[in-house]
Amino acid sequence: MKMKFAIPTVGNQLTAHFGHCEKFAIVDVEENKVVNEEFVTPPVHQPGVYPKFLADIGVHVIIAGGMGQKAQDLFAQNNIEVHMGVQDGSPSELVEHYLNDQLKTGQNLCDH
Repeated sequence: MKMKFAIPTVGNQLTAHFGHCEKFAIVDVEENKVVNEEFVTPPVHQPGVYPKFLADIGVHVIIAGGMGQKAQDLFAQNNIEVHMGVQDGSPSELVEHYLNDQLKTGQNLCDH
């Protein structure tokens, strides 16, 4: 099965605030193995832009520290699974944790 993950990053590491990322790590998985990781610069952040951008490139799952409720709702409308409260890690490491049912989530790290 093929899956595409998006992780918001600053300095190629997970950032706590989804809307303030420098780049998204896009991680492709096939047969439960990471096969590609690339960093893409998102469009200018405005409400509703990131959910459309990530849906358009075929993202299935987002791993994030936190995000606002409106973004969560828009991802749900686009059938994109969101995992929040993740503290830190490299994108491929976080996807490996997800694939092995070891991803540690918690409180939404975004306060709006």
